[in-house]
Amino acid sequence: MTLKACKKEEKMDRGFQKKFKFEGSIKVLTQMMVDPAATEKRGGAKNLPLRPGEILDVIQFTNQEQILCRNGQSRYGYVPRAVMLPL
Repeated sequence: MTLKACKKEEKMDRGFQKKFKFEGSIKVLTQMMVDPAATEKRGGAKNLPLRPGEILDVIQFTNQEQILCRNGQSRYGYVPRAVMLPL
């Protein structure tokens, strides 16, 4: 990883922590897959855009309805639990 890429990732992580009021280090708890039968959804202010069959890193199980995740482009957001499948 180059120095420029490393700094960009650190900046994105700081932005994530500020936006979602997340304290501590960012650790991946597990990986889950978006249900292949789910329809593609656009992201919102704090929601992550979803693609069927996409693998997401789970950062935090926030409540019974949502999970805080990171996608392959290092974007963070909430995802409904109803569309997530364990790997």
